[in-house]
Amino acid sequence: MMNLRLVVFIVSLFLSCTFMKAQYTMHTLVSAGYVYQNQSFGELGGKLLFLKNDDVIYRLGGSALMGSTYSEFAIMPKLQADVLLNFEKDVDFYHSYYFLIGAEGTTKYIAPKVGVTLFGILDLTAGYAFPVGNAELNGKQLKGVNVNLTLNIPTVFIHDMFK
Repeated sequence: MMNLRLVVFIVSLFLSCTFMKAQYTMHTLVSAGYVYQNQSFGELGGKLLFLKNDDVIYRLGGSALMGSTYSEFAIMPKLQADVLLNFEKDVDFYHSYYFLIGAEGTTKYIAPKVGVTLFGILDLTAGYAFPVGNAELNGKQLKGVNVNLTLNIPTVFIHDMFK
């Protein structure tokens, strides 16, 4: 039953991204960062950014959290969805910061989060993680305050850098 729900979720996510692409501009990002969830994790992954105008931006992402718990290395998958908001009008430097509302989920916890981002490139978010099932990773409980610092680099920038 759980596998059927996962398949339905992935298919609906794929279809919604396909239909969104027709109306929105899509950009790809490579992300790297730091996550604190009762212990420190490094994060490496990718994101899709969808925008119609620069007032509201949507991001979907997937990454791997990597860290050491009680001297044992562990890798945990993470999915996330964010909405970036900035309704400031008549500014010289177009939307340098956005308010960020989102959620992230792993195999161990789900965490709603809020924060700010500069240009959609440097994110600082905080939230609270709620455990899912057995929320232990190598014997360490993963729940409570969640803090993220993430750098999102557009792949266009990486491509242009190596020309």
